[in-house]
Amino acid sequence: MPAVLAEVLTTIDRLWPLGGAESWDAPGLVTGDPDAPVERILLAVDAVAATIDEAVDAEADLLIAHHPLLLRGVTSIAEDRYKGALLARLIRADCALVAAHTNADVVEQGTSAVLAARLGLVDVRPIVPAADPSLGLGRIGRLPEPTTLGRLARLVAELLPPTATGVRAAGGFDDRVEIVALCGGAGDSLLGDAAVRGADVYLTADLRHHPASEAREQALLAGGPALLDVSHWASEWLWLDAAAAQLREAHPQLDVRVSELRTDPWDFQVVQ
Repeated sequence: MPAVLAEVLTTIDRLWPLGGAESWDAPGLVTGDPDAPVERILLAVDAVAATIDEAVDAEADLLIAHHPLLLRGVTSIAEDRYKGALLARLIRADCALVAAHTNADVVEQGTSAVLAARLGLVDVRPIVPAADPSLGLGRIGRLPEPTTLGRLARLVAELLPPTATGVRAAGGFDDRVEIVALCGGAGDSLLGDAAVRGADVYLTADLRHHPASEAREQALLAGGPALLDVSHWASEWLWLDAAAAQLREAHPQLDVRVSELRTDPWDFQVVQ
C-alpha cells in the first residue's frame, strides 16, 4: 500500500529534523498535498529541469532535493521564469517537492559524515559540534594509514562522480596527510576553525580565491592544512544513497530511487 505524504514528511523530519537547519535555510515541503498518496520517491542533489523531468517521467510522487529550489525569496512563479516553470511541472504531475538541506548536513548520517565514512576515516567527530556532540557541521577524522596529498586526491577523484573541474589541490603532492577535515558543499567558512587549522588537509567544495590563498599563506607561516577542492554537487551526491537506504528502511513498501544525473553546472574545462 502507498504511504501518505504526511507520513513520509514525519519520517523526513525524524531523519533530518528541521530544527537542525541553519537560520538562513529553507528546508521542508515546497509543494505537494500532505494527504496525497506516495508510492515512488526520487532523491537528487538539485531540483533542476533535468531532475524534475526525471521525477515526472518516472511517475514519482515525491522528489527530495538536497538544495532548496526556493532558498532565496521570489516575487513571482510565472512560467516564463525557471522556478515557476519547474514548480508548475511538478504540480501538474502531482509530484511533491521536499528540500533537506543543512538539516541533512549535521546529522549522524549526513552529507559530511557519509563522505568521511566513504574515505574510511576513523575517530570521526564534527568540526563544529552541536549540543549533541555526535551532531554538527563538517567532520574531522584520521586515515587508518598515513598517505600523501597526491594519493588522497586520487582516492577522492575515484570516490566521487566525475565532473569537469575534478579535484584541485593546494599543497605538495608528496606531503604527508593523516588527519582529514572535510565539509560537504561550500565549506570555506570553516577555514579558520581551530580543528581545520590543526588538520593535515581540508576537503571541501567551492573554495574561492581569497579565502584559499589566505589559508595557504597562513599555513606557510604558522602551519595549517593542505586544501582539496571538489565539485559542490559531487561532494554531496554520495549522501543520496545513504538517505535512500534510510527511507527504504522506514517505508519498505515504497520505491525509492537515486538520480544518477550529473547536475554540476560545469560542462568542460580547458587545462592550460
